[in-house]
Amino acid sequence: MGLAGAGVCLAVAGLGFLRHPYAQVAALAAGAGLFALRRRFPGTVLLVLAGLTGLASCVGPVAAAAAYCVARRTVPARRRARLLTVAGALVVACATVSAPWLGPGEVAYGLALGLILAPTAVIVPGLVGTAYGQQRRLVRALRERGDAAERARRSADSEARTHERSRIAAEMHDLVGHRLSLVSLHAGGLELALERAAPELREEAVLVRRTTRDAMRELRQALGVLGPLGRDTGPDALTDATGTRADIEALVAESRDGGIAVRLDWTGPDLTGRPARVRRAVHRVVRESLTNVHRYASTAHVTVTVAHDDETVRLTVRNDAPAGPPVSAGSAGTGRGLTGIRERVELLGGAFDAGPLPSGGFQVDATVPAEPGDALAPERPGAGPYDTEQERTGEESGVAPGRPVAQMLTLAFGFVALCVLTVLGTAFVYAGAPHQEDGARPLPRIGMTYQDVAGLGVLDHKAVRAAATGREPPRPAGAAGCVYPFGGGTESRPGGLSVARYCFDAAQRLIAIDRFTVPSVRDASPWETP
Repeated sequence: MGLAGAGVCLAVAGLGFLRHPYAQVAALAAGAGLFALRRRFPGTVLLVLAGLTGLASCVGPVAAAAAYCVARRTVPARRRARLLTVAGALVVACATVSAPWLGPGEVAYGLALGLILAPTAVIVPGLVGTAYGQQRRLVRALRERGDAAERARRSADSEARTHERSRIAAEMHDLVGHRLSLVSLHAGGLELALERAAPELREEAVLVRRTTRDAMRELRQALGVLGPLGRDTGPDALTDATGTRADIEALVAESRDGGIAVRLDWTGPDLTGRPARVRRAVHRVVRESLTNVHRYASTAHVTVTVAHDDETVRLTVRNDAPAGPPVSAGSAGTGRGLTGIRERVELLGGAFDAGPLPSGGFQVDATVPAEPGDALAPERPGAGPYDTEQERTGEESGVAPGRPVAQMLTLAFGFVALCVLTVLGTAFVYAGAPHQEDGARPLPRIGMTYQDVAGLGVLDHKAVRAAATGREPPRPAGAAGCVYPFGGGTESRPGGLSVARYCFDAAQRLIAIDRFTVPSVRDASPWETP
């Protein structure tokens, strides 16, 4: 903006209408410095720049840029209109008041200059900024509406998946659970019958009953994963203490009683005031992680870390490398437990990561929002309707997403046009204003050379010389020549003409200034005889 103002200043100077250049440059420097504060003090900066524009027209481009930015960011229409009106009036008032000292000279021409600068420096840029600001806010509202529709669709899809899982869980419970219950019942009866009839086969019946019981337990766990998140099934149903510090300490104590070296590090307040689904997710992550330690690394040292602050709850369950031999591939799990808690955490808008450590251990890391609200699982880049960086931000450029180049070129062209109009308007006013001399014109004085006297406009006039010939007083001694300017002759009385005579010596030095009166010739009528 400062360069544009300097360009206007140079253009006005090139046309020969730059008055008081040092004051103009100082005003431009002050305006460029204030422009950097437009975001912190928008209204004050715009009004000060408007006043400086009235004092120095070269500040006009800086004021135009500030008016555009302020109008684009000001949302209330009444406040924006009042601000632009006051700024325009301030330009006119300052240009009018400062006209006799810093402007074109007369107050009327200062008023004309202010009326030209007010539209170019405040009104037009403010209207353009208003239009672009409304366009940006409209695009943002449409984007938010689209995002809300997308969230609603994703929420509906998630709810449909939850209902479908509930239906599958119910069917599995009714069909498979019923069949397994019958198998367990018949295996128990067979065990009692074989105890008397064939004791050697009793162990086979016991194995069938135990296998059926394990299958029922695993089925309940699977139903707990597939079931809706609003309730838990099985022996681990949700209570008011689920996920609190006491609950996590109980899980750690159970693992410690089972022979696992577990240590709990809790940072921050308890989770009693957090939503139930957050506490449930914390419980599930810690329980599944400790269960995996029991299965695959029962000899390892385990650290459970819970960090709770105002925004998130971060869980880390880390175990060292087990002291015994590694678990065989045949006894390895399916990984469905980690998949279930990963899905649970991501449905709350959190992040989950689990994997082996370089030292041979394993770490589970989960971050759950403390107040998830209506958070949904994050989608991959490119899945949403507004995934480009420019469409997500779409901020300070002041242009709508998708058309930045064309609109930036339009703004640049308009800004250049305003600068040209500022130069032309200033030149027009200064060219029409009457020229004022910086001081009284010096008068010829004795001792000046002929060139100096001629430079003051004292030149010989043939008619005046002819009128003075034969009627002038004697020339002073040493006079080598005299000059009879027309400007020195005025009508002093009827029938006489006042003549000024400037006489020079041989060295072309002014030695005398004489004024005398010669009779004038009265024009006779054509029919009058002498």
